[in-house]
Order: sequence, then C-alpha cells, then structure tokens
Amino acid sequence: MQSKFKDWGDVRIFLAVMREGSTLAASRVLGINQTTVARRIDVLEHAVGLTLFEKTTRGAKPTPSAIALLANAESLESSAKAFAKTAVKQRASQASVIRVTAITSAFTDGFTAILNEFTERHKNVRFSLLPSNEEADISSGDTDIAIRLANPNRHIDPSLICRRIFELRMSLFASRSYVEKLGRPASADDLAGHRLMAFDENLANHPANQWLLARVAEDQVIMTVRDILAMASNIKLGIGVGALPTRFQSGNPNLVKCFELPEGTGSIVWLLVNPTAYKRPEVKAFTKFFAPKYTEYYCNS
Repeated sequence: MQSKFKDWGDVRIFLAVMREGSTLAASRVLGINQTTVARRIDVLEHAVGLTLFEKTTRGAKPTPSAIALLANAESLESSAKAFAKTAVKQRASQASVIRVTAITSAFTDGFTAILNEFTERHKNVRFSLLPSNEEADISSGDTDIAIRLANPNRHIDPSLICRRIFELRMSLFASRSYVEKLGRPASADDLAGHRLMAFDENLANHPANQWLLARVAEDQVIMTVRDILAMASNIKLGIGVGALPTRFQSGNPNLVKCFELPEGTGSIVWLLVNPTAYKRPEVKAFTKFFAPKYTEYYCNS
C-alpha cells in the first residue's frame, strides 16, 4: 500500500508532540491551537496508515511505529533547516539593486560618498543611478527612489512616499572675469546694465527664475539654458550673471557669489519613494539613512 504522506509540516507537528509529550504542550511550542495539532496528527496517521500516539491521562504516548519513524522525522527536520539556511545565504549573496534617479547635477562626489557609506553597511545592496533632467514616473515602478527639486508650492503625487529633506537656497553668481570687467551686483537694485542668463524648459517656472526675470529688462537676458550644470558652465565662461544653488560657492574658485536670493525663491529637495519598493527592507533602510546624511552634506559644504 502506497503512503499518501506529502506534508513536511505534519512531521514538524509530529516531532513537537513526541518531544513535548502532549498535543497541548506541542501547541504552545508551535504557537498554534491544540485542536489544530490534534487534527494534523490525525491527518498524518491517515496518510501513513499507522497509529502514532495513544491518548492517556498524561498526554500522548508514542506507539512503536512513532518511535520507529522518529529518526526519519528528525532527518527531515535537519534537511528543512539546511534548506532554509542555504536559501538565506543565497539571498544574501545576491545583490539587491536600488534604482535612484535625480537631476544630473545631483550626482556629486558628496552624493556618491553617501551611497558608498550605505553599501559598506549593507554589503548586498547595489545602486543603479539614473541621472535625468526629465522627471521619471516613480509610480510606474521604473525606478525606486527619486531625489527631486520642486518649487515650494509644487503638488507632489500623494500616492508616493514623500519626505521633505531641506530647502535649496539660490544665489546670483558671476565669474571673476565678469566681475573684473563689469562689476558685481550686490542686490536687486544693482542689476541694471548687467547681462543676465535665465532658465528655460523645465526650470522656466522656477521661483528664482521668475524673481529674476521680473527685475530686469527683456534685452538684458542674453541667453537661456535648460539646467543647473549648463548655467554654471556659462557663468564660469563670463557670459553673464545667473542663478545657482548657493552651495556652488564652495569648491568653485571661478564663481563669485553676488547675493543670495530672497527666501521662497529656492527649491524644496524631496525624497520620493515608490510604495511597492518601500516594502523592501533595503529601500526602507536607505530612505531613513539618506535624508539626514544628504542634509548634512549640503548644509556643511
């Protein structure tokens, strides 16, 4: 007669009853109710065609058949534990990739240092970096995390997990060669007569851009650029004066800070996370790790 035994879970319950001496004690060890333990023992007995326990006033007494099966049951248990352990090792050896997108200018040495510090702590994590000046659709699942600049009054998709990191203040900059030839505007009242550069495309409606355009004549704007890096490059060439994040004054000896723009003209730096990706422990850990590190980097650089 062929055995109908198929369920390792019933062997686990069998071992608990053998070791604890009763279905009640086994239920406490297993964390399931006594009725379920007794029912699964009945199912196992039916599957193997043997009586495994005799009910007594002291609990469940194993039959000779149960004793004969004990070594095989423990072998199954050992194999199941080895299977689980190997699976854990395999999972740990396979790198979990976190896909991060941000504007091109965000991928600085400081940004990279933060990612490297995280991977030192989480050896099985790797990053796929997606620089783009176009806003990726985080909700589609094509990327896990976005570091995004947005106007203070910008609507953020409520379906995303959002964390405001800090406000990125803006200042007006010129090159040293420009200042030597045409002087340095120290306030909005000094802008007359200066050559200005403005943003177009996605940054055309940026508060700093709108503030600047409202205070200069149309013929003063000699060039428009699409992003921060292009603006910085053209300012360094001495073409004109333009707005950049205030932190650009650090590490750029050819840039001269003219004056900081008023509060409310900067951008809010957001950390946006796809809700499905956030369920992954490595993504949740990175979200918690990144925000204070990035704030510290920007405030101290």
